[in-house]
Amino acid sequence: MKLIQILKVAIIPVLTVLSLLSASNKALADYLNSQGSGGDYRYELWSTDDNNYYYLKVWLYEASPNSDPYTTTRRFPSSREALIYFDCNYAEKNLPECSQ
Repeated sequence: MKLIQILKVAIIPVLTVLSLLSASNKALADYLNSQGSGGDYRYELWSTDDNNYYYLKVWLYEASPNSDPYTTTRRFPSSREALIYFDCNYAEKNLPECSQ
């Protein structure tokens, strides 16, 4: 009987704390870094909370701010690469980086 009481008092709270800690590590959030537009499109630049990668959400310029994005891009290792991608593929800018 005492063993069961020890388990209830000692081990269950420890397991609860450990499960909460592991759950908080898994709950990563994405963050909005910037917004802009070019050509017929506008974008939001997002990153993971650990800044491991960046991606763009792209809308037609006239689309409602509450609408779903026209597209969400692949992952980029830097914000610079993501914005160059937008400029080359949506804003129709003629940058040296666009020819790569």
